[in-house]
Amino acid sequence: MERESMECDVVIVGAGPAGLSAAIRLKQLCAETGTDLSVVVLEKGSEVGAHILSGAVIEPRALDELIPDWKDKGAPLNTPAKDDTFLFLTKGGSYKLPTPPQMNNHGNYIVSLGNLCRWLGEQAEALGVEIFPGFAAAEILHHEDGSVKGVATGDMGVGRNGEHTANYTPGMELHAKLTLFGEGCRGSLAKQLFDRFGLREDCDPQTYALGIKELWEIQPEKHHDGKIVHSIGWPLSQDTYGGSFLYHLEGNQVAVGFVIGLDYPNPHLSPFDEFQRFKQHPDIRPIFEGGRRISYGARALNEGGIQSIPELTFPGGAMIGCSAGFLNVPKIKGTHNAMKSGMTAAEAAFDALKTGDAPQGLNLVDYPKRLKKTWIWEELHKVRNIRPAFRAGMWAGLAYSAIDTYLFKGKAPWTLHHHPDHEALKPASHTIPIDYPKPDGVISFDKPSSVFLSNTNHEENQPVHLTLRDGSVPVSYNLSVYDAPEQRYCPVGVYEIVRDDDGDNPRLQINAQNCVHCKTCDIKDPGQNINWIVPEGGGGPNYPNM
Repeated sequence: MERESMECDVVIVGAGPAGLSAAIRLKQLCAETGTDLSVVVLEKGSEVGAHILSGAVIEPRALDELIPDWKDKGAPLNTPAKDDTFLFLTKGGSYKLPTPPQMNNHGNYIVSLGNLCRWLGEQAEALGVEIFPGFAAAEILHHEDGSVKGVATGDMGVGRNGEHTANYTPGMELHAKLTLFGEGCRGSLAKQLFDRFGLREDCDPQTYALGIKELWEIQPEKHHDGKIVHSIGWPLSQDTYGGSFLYHLEGNQVAVGFVIGLDYPNPHLSPFDEFQRFKQHPDIRPIFEGGRRISYGARALNEGGIQSIPELTFPGGAMIGCSAGFLNVPKIKGTHNAMKSGMTAAEAAFDALKTGDAPQGLNLVDYPKRLKKTWIWEELHKVRNIRPAFRAGMWAGLAYSAIDTYLFKGKAPWTLHHHPDHEALKPASHTIPIDYPKPDGVISFDKPSSVFLSNTNHEENQPVHLTLRDGSVPVSYNLSVYDAPEQRYCPVGVYEIVRDDDGDNPRLQINAQNCVHCKTCDIKDPGQNINWIVPEGGGGPNYPNM
């Protein structure tokens, strides 16, 4: 069966904050000028927002620019940020630290980013944007000259061994004058573009963190609308970057999460179990006693900042949002920058396409030029040295951050650099195993019950989307040198080393149905042997209110 094709002016991969902002801005400009451009957005989740997970406290700066009357239109920004608290945790207590200026949340809002994207999707569709949820962009299409022609969605109804089932439907090709890639952190198509066009040749490697989040409903007397608490310290060791957040939303709900930099060195570390252990801290556990856990999820996030931003354009398209990496790590925010990048790309694209005679393989060179004149560039340049300073350890990182912030005010005459996260692991024999307590099922939980709360589902009879470049590496290298760290860095139990009854013949079992698309394995695998590709569209988590 041949694939059908669809022609459009702009196709956007990913209905996240960047992709939807780009789509809205394009249609706004069309309405302002009487121009007609066809804009299509592909979303691999079952609905807009299904795969969106973030803390999240949002700075409304970009939203104010994009939709100035967002309050009148019912945008789900219902909880203004109020009290900021920054704690250093020890095993048995806590100390209140001065809140860094970047973490001042006055004027910001605690939100469900998934719900915000659902609302943005409604605004986009009202302007004439076509959004196709449940369709995963699985392949980049190219013209004969190598420029990007568009994308193709994945085939449906392919069996586990590659055979066509009775439900087989070929994917659809979307041909566009410009393709904007807003897949989010560690996008599978973005990786291909980086390699094909050499987009990462003149920048630092991207560095990442894993964010794990739960949504709780707590007792009313413990809830304080707009309260924000961040912590560093226990249970993490000095050589591991990370910390926690607690955000009090409306409806007696608290979003609690733990973020761990994926440059951690100990292969025995389990981010999931560190998070569960954190919730048992004597100053944290009482918040959740008598409450109810509602949702669970996990997602990798970019932490490289301005040093790690790749070349943003290539013939036929551009990178927007977290596909490129605009998170402000000290501020713990990136949504406003992702949205602004999408808006800026849209404005450059509109000017390039409005005449109707754009050349094949158009390179949107005006987009990065415009972006460097926005507040994104100034904001990221100012904090560029803070995250890499923590490679020297927590105390050295805190000391340097204070000097950089208060003395140099972000204008130090040097720039610190990043290294690939997968190279940070030490051999298991050189590190100390970590004895994690068993979950109590009240405050701390196991991975299977957590996966259940993520509403994750994949069609079982489909090819495994967590692929291995070499099937022997998990045992011959990962297990023998690092004690199979994929068993621990995956927050949902996708990877297991199984053995025969006599304990022999170790082999890697991949439970792909558990995958929440966090991309940690693609990032942290020490031999870069795991390659995450998109499963059938509509598969994966279905996050409510996350």
